[in-house]
Amino acid sequence: MSDPQRLQRTLDLIDAANGEDPNTERVDGREVPKELLYGQRMSEMIERFRPDADDEMKVAVRAQHIQRWKSPRSDFPMNRQGYLQWRVQLYKFHADTVGEIMQQAGWPQESIERVKKAVGKKGIKVNPDSQLLEDIADLVFLEHYMEAFVEKHPEYDEQKWLDIIRKTWKKMSADAQAFALAGKIKLPEKLIPLIQKAVA
Repeated sequence: MSDPQRLQRTLDLIDAANGEDPNTERVDGREVPKELLYGQRMSEMIERFRPDADDEMKVAVRAQHIQRWKSPRSDFPMNRQGYLQWRVQLYKFHADTVGEIMQQAGWPQESIERVKKAVGKKGIKVNPDSQLLEDIADLVFLEHYMEAFVEKHPEYDEQKWLDIIRKTWKKMSADAQAFALAGKIKLPEKLIPLIQKAVA
């Protein structure tokens, strides 16, 4: 199998896994499995932000949330400790799941370990792959999910939102911050003043 074929086969397997998501989002008048849509938005963003990214990173971004619904937050105590346990378990689940898919598609072990490390969020800020994955996730959040997140939490005051935006911003590399500020992503119109205030 050639490299482009192997990449396409892997993305197809990830999409098939995410296509099983019982949760859906309405897009252009049709219901789309939530994590399938998320993976495709991640791929679309890496093509815009880092068009020269290699195949391993194209796999990693597509698999960032692979089958997330199988590990619900409600399985863990609803406190800070429970949240942290859930995140650790979730990263491992995503990493192991994409590792199995890559094995199935015939990737070398070195590539599998590299993708697992990125998807498992190992060494953000020091591992360039993990940082790139974080950048793409944050850009996708700002463009596609932040507005709905705001609507879901009418109880949050402006200060709380400024904190959330600043935390997201801090996780991004300088390149990703510059990309967002240069108008390369579509920010929700009504949130632009808030975002500008947060990052000023």
